[in-house]
Amino acid sequence: MPARTRRLEGHPLLCKNGAGPDKRKGVDMDAGRLFVVATPIGNLEDITRRALRVLGTVDLIAAEDTRHSKRLLRRFDITAPLVSYHDHNEAARAQVLIDELNQGKDIALISDAGTPCVSDPGYRIVRAAHEHGIEVVAVPGPSAAIAAVSISGLPNDRVTFHGFFPRKQSAAARLLELIRAIAGTHVFFESPRRLVATLQRLGEHLAGAEACVVRELTKQFEETLRGTPQALAEQLAARGVKGECVLVVHVPESPPDAENWSAADLREQVHRVMQRDGLSSRDAIRRVADTLHVPRRRVYEATVKEP
Repeated sequence: MPARTRRLEGHPLLCKNGAGPDKRKGVDMDAGRLFVVATPIGNLEDITRRALRVLGTVDLIAAEDTRHSKRLLRRFDITAPLVSYHDHNEAARAQVLIDELNQGKDIALISDAGTPCVSDPGYRIVRAAHEHGIEVVAVPGPSAAIAAVSISGLPNDRVTFHGFFPRKQSAAARLLELIRAIAGTHVFFESPRRLVATLQRLGEHLAGAEACVVRELTKQFEETLRGTPQALAEQLAARGVKGECVLVVHVPESPPDAENWSAADLREQVHRVMQRDGLSSRDAIRRVADTLHVPRRRVYEATVKEP
């Protein structure tokens, strides 16, 4: 029996219903398999048993940053050889990995944290594998974007992931216009240095939006903050931001034009903000006026002149 077959004998990914090799149409059964393996985003206990089994049996591991990944592999006594892939070498590295796969070697693709190919390099390697008839197998696990949505408390029936919020002003402006037209929940990665400015910009352009900032997911100082983009910007500007951040923003259906907000609607908005964010009536009035782009005096009069 060949060494590779003997090493992986009984592996659940090689068999279908225990009836021998799974001969799938369009797949080169002589080639190895490319496993796309999710790894922890912080807490090492989040790695799955299946991920450990795959990483312990493949011939090669392609890692975004080999120095970073060595720490994870050492923790679980995984000794497979490592090769790097990243934004600057992925195009060239893809062909090298395809050659290895065509020789029958199994390869695991991992990123620095979380699920590969989600706002990370790797899609070129996966695409090349598909084009060469090489089977690509997902080994699912942690994803910062999905984890943040799950604890945000924001509607999740329609979720759009955008990756990192654009740095260029023109690209950010185009994205904001797009978001304004698409009601639902939008997810971004953002650096701690730019988070406050991004929240301020979202607050200026997205009337009625709610936001959630999830910081340091699964780590010792994990924190979840909720409120309007403006409120979160003010809070974080005062105390500073550290660690990796995921920003979740819910954009409601297009609100009425400013002149169509009734006094009762404005009063309800103020009371809701007071209860949700623990603000005084004065601060809540200012928040509602800024969010809905309604003159502050009009919101004030609607609030103090309750029937």
